[in-house]
Amino acid sequence: MSSARVPGSFSLVYLVFNTIGNLRTQEEQVACFANAARHLELGGRFVVEVGVPQLRRLPPGQGAVPFDMSKEHVGFDTYDLVSQQAISHHFSKGDDGSYRYSPHNFRYVWPSELDLMARLAGMELEARHANWHRDEFTGESESHVSVWRLADR
Repeated sequence: MSSARVPGSFSLVYLVFNTIGNLRTQEEQVACFANAARHLELGGRFVVEVGVPQLRRLPPGQGAVPFDMSKEHVGFDTYDLVSQQAISHHFSKGDDGSYRYSPHNFRYVWPSELDLMARLAGMELEARHANWHRDEFTGESESHVSVWRLADR
């Protein structure tokens, strides 16, 4: 998504369900925005759905934020505040009662940082909502759906 090219131009390019975090460096994420812009027609939109890091839930000295505690699954995120690297730790219960561990590494990114990446790629923020229902995005929102429009060149 940061370097793949396809012929043609499009009115919409999108990344959903935290996909941008799979790019593990800021450089790769910036390249993704530039690549999206390369594939957009003038006025086209780039839509990104991504979670907002839950660092406010991380008390000083605590290393993890739980996000699921059920009989079938235990999940928590750990954050490196300097590198913006994070790991979602998943412990899933199997049919035999044992648990399987599966980590997911990602780079978390703030909405304002994404806005700067978009500007560097020639896009401007058109809308930001807390979710697909278009609820208002606030300081308490746990995710956002942001839409940037490719500006006139």
